[in-house]
Amino acid sequence: VDVAAASGGWYRETGSGMGATINTAVGMGAYALSDRATWSAYGGKGDFKVVVEGDATLFNPYGVMLISPEKCPSVKAAEGQAFIDWLVGPEGQAAIASFTIGGDQQFFPSAAAAKVSG
Repeated sequence: VDVAAASGGWYRETGSGMGATINTAVGMGAYALSDRATWSAYGGKGDFKVVVEGDATLFNPYGVMLISPEKCPSVKAAEGQAFIDWLVGPEGQAAIASFTIGGDQQFFPSAAAAKVSG
């Protein structure tokens, strides 16, 4: 999306962190895009609430990759691979899913749906 072309005078870029962006939106009576963890942890929301969630266009997936031992000989490749294997395995995915703030799940594991390349 070309934000400059699609937006008008109503659009603001705060150039700040998520908490400050939420604070700005609350102060202006405006909408803001925020990650779930910041929203859940932020205390000054007044009567603001989430109005859109769950749409695939709002997903913010994280990735993990091993640094090349050929390009960076000091990398601890075996330990890095062990971490990756744990993270994308059942135990790591359960740990990701179990992270909550105020009882609300913050992250949604998706390793099973991810494309794996080696």
